[in-house]
Amino acid sequence: MMRKPFYHHLYFQVLIAIVVGVFVGHYFPDFATTLKPLGDAFIKLIRMVVAPIIFTTVVVGMAGMESFKRVGRVGFKALLYFEVMTTLALVIGWVVVKWLQPGVGVNADPKALNTADIQSYLTAAQTHGFVEFLMNIIPTSVVDAFAKGDIIQVLFFSILFGFALSAMGETSRPVVLLLEHLANALMKMMSFIVKLAPIAAFGAIAYTTGKTGFKSVQAQFHLMLCVYITSLVFIFGLLGLLLKLHGVSIWKFLKYIREELFIVLGTASSESVLPRMMTRLKDLGCAPSIVRLVLPAGYSFNMDGSCIYLTMAVIFIAQATNTHLGFWEELKVVVICLITSKGAAGVVGSALIVLAATLSSLHTVPVEGMVLIVGIDRLMAEARSITNLIGNGVATILVAKWENQFDEQAAERALNGEPPQSHPPANRPDSLPV
Repeated sequence: MMRKPFYHHLYFQVLIAIVVGVFVGHYFPDFATTLKPLGDAFIKLIRMVVAPIIFTTVVVGMAGMESFKRVGRVGFKALLYFEVMTTLALVIGWVVVKWLQPGVGVNADPKALNTADIQSYLTAAQTHGFVEFLMNIIPTSVVDAFAKGDIIQVLFFSILFGFALSAMGETSRPVVLLLEHLANALMKMMSFIVKLAPIAAFGAIAYTTGKTGFKSVQAQFHLMLCVYITSLVFIFGLLGLLLKLHGVSIWKFLKYIREELFIVLGTASSESVLPRMMTRLKDLGCAPSIVRLVLPAGYSFNMDGSCIYLTMAVIFIAQATNTHLGFWEELKVVVICLITSKGAAGVVGSALIVLAATLSSLHTVPVEGMVLIVGIDRLMAEARSITNLIGNGVATILVAKWENQFDEQAAERALNGEPPQSHPPANRPDSLPV
């Protein structure tokens, strides 16, 4: 089988777009700032398709498990894993920011900061408290959930609908098959949209570079470095260890999903590769029903990169504004971040809303301090999104292994760069086709 030339691969095109975007942003900043719509339009296209994809795949995945008992078992294992890993991500971010102290010496006066740039995030954060979060899980209507593209609400409705179809037994089979065909059509649509990723990456990177510039970034470079280092430690240390204990190499896994990683790097959105990751994980040997349930759920409940960022950002602002926090107050930061992070979606900007909600809930760290990082948030979004993507991929692999729904032979072929089989092995315990 003849391999495609390297320049035909999407990850290479995205990488070139990033380099060109940095060049244009640095040397032609005025022109670069007009390119923002390229990235924004791509994100809107992605969000247009993500909600129905999550609905169809989750429902079909639950139907493929055939029994309430199995759905409950898989869901419990996934949610337990999500909670443990997000908590560890928060704690690791807390330890690193306390150790490296990137905000010490900034000596910013909260009253002197211009908060005009963060007003939109503060307004959105007013409806992001704990009670509001719980109530927000239930959509006002199904149409409203899909119209807003609220992942948690869509996921909630999808789970209820999946349970209802499972309870109907064989009579629901025509509906399940229809939804499966619809899911395939939506994924094909997403594959068309993702081909625009190089253009989106060029526009987003050029705009960010042109607006912030290298000199203005230097003041917050220490925090950026901390976030990236912590994300790498989490990926290669914790996630790598978990995969190794289950017989999978983190290096081979990252090489296997390298195209998806470059797309996320350029667009700063893990949602842009959701269908591609589902296909990748199925080809890797994870049972389709596991992939369809665990991976979409992880986009709401397993935001490892966002959790790392949240604790580091809150403690950084406290350090930069000379706000003293005792041990129990910092522990409170971790607990609140654990709750508020569940509302973070994979699209640029949501992390700042969650950060504003966290600071508003604390009443100790000045929310005005967000001004210190809002300008470079886009440059840290790549670390968040990539960590989220890898974390959800690892979660799906581990749950599949715990459920004995993982094809080791398919994994070996995929990780060694061999093409997947056209059809899954006959003994794969999955009732629905890939």
